[in-house]
Amino acid sequence: MITGSKELIRDINTNLVLETIINKTAISRAAIAKYLGLTKATISAIVQELINKKLVIEIGSDDTNLGRKPILLSLNKKAGHVICIDIGVDTISALVSDLVGEDCSLKQIKTPKNPYNLIDELIRLVESMKLPKDSPYGLVGITLGIHGVSSDNRVSFTPYYDMSNLNLAEELNAHFNTPVYLENEANLSVIGEMTFQYDYNNIANISIHSGVGLGIIIDHQLYTGYNGRAGEFGHTIVEIDGRQCPCGNKGCLEQYVSERTLLKQFADKKGLDEVSFEEFRDMYENKDPDARDIMKQFVKYMSVCVNNVLNAYNPDIVVINSLFTINFPHITDRIEASLSSRMNSYVKIVPSVLQDTSILLGGICVGIKGFLGINYLKLNNIELKSK
Repeated sequence: MITGSKELIRDINTNLVLETIINKTAISRAAIAKYLGLTKATISAIVQELINKKLVIEIGSDDTNLGRKPILLSLNKKAGHVICIDIGVDTISALVSDLVGEDCSLKQIKTPKNPYNLIDELIRLVESMKLPKDSPYGLVGITLGIHGVSSDNRVSFTPYYDMSNLNLAEELNAHFNTPVYLENEANLSVIGEMTFQYDYNNIANISIHSGVGLGIIIDHQLYTGYNGRAGEFGHTIVEIDGRQCPCGNKGCLEQYVSERTLLKQFADKKGLDEVSFEEFRDMYENKDPDARDIMKQFVKYMSVCVNNVLNAYNPDIVVINSLFTINFPHITDRIEASLSSRMNSYVKIVPSVLQDTSILLGGICVGIKGFLGINYLKLNNIELKSK
């Protein structure tokens, strides 16, 4: 039983009612009371307050043969909108959504060369996102995804695009007067996978881009560790005295499996300044021996990575978000086959279906939960519209 002041208990109950309404999609007052174990009078009072605040709407009656048809309730998905911005090394992607992850629009811009121009670019980007004028609350939250380490809503470390001296969340909060959440992209990615794609209690999401990150869900909760560094799996050592990493160590995993590293390695083999992933893909499909060697290296070190993740966190499923596994789905089968321990034969290893939109969708989830004050959110998969 929850104990505390009347105000605290009412706030907790209100959040539980909201959480139930959004996750059940359409539900009656009586069903909410039964589900939460609260009195019908308590539920009626809370629901009326939520309707007055334009957060909940009545959507019609439930079909039943038992007497009076109960009125169904739903979240007013147009009450507010949230934005997530994925700040990549080369590209910045922004997604705007209503309160149930629908009516989404995507916009992309180039990342400014000078990080000190980033805040102005982000402000212009948010201002360019078209929000419905009839929304009662307007913009209710912004989530920033960074490819690095965050702590206390600030950037701690970004290896390939230095933002450590920028107060991103503070500056955007002051400009837009709305909550701003700053989070590691791998953490957002696993939140996106859990919210929109996979119904598991424990999920590990390995996110491979310019670096390597790990998002960890344990019992439906994001695990970040002591100071937000729990998912920095790209900086686990896989080769003693190996390749130099920007973090200061040698032999870090991301120096052997990150997209940036592998494409640079392939370009060096071909005597070229750079190679795009599309060029690499075409040569791999044409059985180019150097491309095949690169993929063997990827499978080798990813097998070590996955094995360590399984033994450390014991997830129900491992999702790999990488251009290599997305474009070559059979690679996950090769990684799974390379796992040497029979203890780890139980787990599903799959390429991400959401791909890079998992970061944006995870940020949308963070913004929605922050505005509504709820802990658990499960939404349907969506289609994105580009602007």
